[in-house]
Amino acid sequence: MFRAEGATAPVNSQAKGPRWLRTLERGAFEASAEGITISGAKDRGGILGRKADAVGSPTLGVFMGLLRTPLYDLHVSLGAKMVPFAGYEMPVQYPMGVLKEHLHTRAACGVFDVSHMGQVIVRGEGVALALERLVPVDVAGLKLGRQRYAMFTNEQGGILDDLMIAARDDHLFLVVNAACKEADFALLAKGLAGCSVEVLNRALIAVQGPGAEDALALIEPQVRHMQFMDHRVFGDLWVSRSGYTGEDGFEISLPEGQAVAFSERLLALDGVAPIGLGARDSLRLEAGLCLYGHDLDDTISPVEASLTWAIQKVRRRGGAREGDFPGADVILRELEVGPLGHRVGLLPEGRAPMREETLLFATESGTETIGYVTSGGFGPSLGHPIAMGYVPPAHAAIGTKLWGEVRGKRLPVTVSELPFVPHTYKR
Repeated sequence: MFRAEGATAPVNSQAKGPRWLRTLERGAFEASAEGITISGAKDRGGILGRKADAVGSPTLGVFMGLLRTPLYDLHVSLGAKMVPFAGYEMPVQYPMGVLKEHLHTRAACGVFDVSHMGQVIVRGEGVALALERLVPVDVAGLKLGRQRYAMFTNEQGGILDDLMIAARDDHLFLVVNAACKEADFALLAKGLAGCSVEVLNRALIAVQGPGAEDALALIEPQVRHMQFMDHRVFGDLWVSRSGYTGEDGFEISLPEGQAVAFSERLLALDGVAPIGLGARDSLRLEAGLCLYGHDLDDTISPVEASLTWAIQKVRRRGGAREGDFPGADVILRELEVGPLGHRVGLLPEGRAPMREETLLFATESGTETIGYVTSGGFGPSLGHPIAMGYVPPAHAAIGTKLWGEVRGKRLPVTVSELPFVPHTYKR
């Protein structure tokens, strides 16, 4: 059981109701920076020795066993505030501050360290079809040099993790979430019997914003010819034109020993700045993108999460490779008849943000909880609080007015279209 902020009654995880409303105790920590909450480390993240100070922020000195990325010393030299995140010491913000880092990425170019994420190469005869038995997407039809969003599912139709898959020569390159990577590696090793699963030790750097192409092209000019979701290999640089901000940008995998020099070369350019987890979270929320462990988990299906665009026709009813993935019966049925709940955008009225686990009600005085917030905070590009959450279909229409309970008070919130800020991907 958990008690959400301001909740008048606890939610029983065994209560009768939709799967997505049976919220379990999450065990998350939160590290706040300038009013933006970063919630990233779940039980899967391997965080040890949690202890919080009086305001709920992690006390850094009591964390044991945290890992560091190849860019740790660079972050410290740049004045970053380091916090525990998914088992790593990561920069939550730099001296510029979260708000300015966010707006700088929208206007120019930001560099993010995402080396904590898992990188894997899987290869072998029939590896694409073998991987399709773990994900509900079209892997076999993925063209060489292209990348696709996917998710691992369980037998109940829930999402175990979301990931990116790129098709390269005789193998597939996968990037998975940091907090889930050990479980993902084990899942791949078991599910891809007869194929090889190679876990990589490489740095991963994201370059995001309208100035990203110009900045990266000074190092590798050929990136100008890439489109959104292209993947190319330029020597030691493995480049995907994708990202997690809604802006045009790239993610670059490279040898750990080259990460510092590569980052310093980018950061020396005009208009390029280091960006921390705080702005990364607010940018992805404005872009309407999911964070695993919050907007997605092993009780939420891809259909409930409004990720049906990621399930290609070939894997649906009547498709050439229909089903044959974990939870197929549940997911394919929901595609036909609809799910019990929908992920929606939420615009709170006023200035008070509605954080994760805020309970939602159909009326100001209603006693029945009809949904909850999964991600929430301040949207710097909008100058207004924003959130995402789950509600039943009857309350999911754009413009529907709901009520969220914050510190014991009901506040109005309106269902909004996603994304809050339009994507600017190069297509």
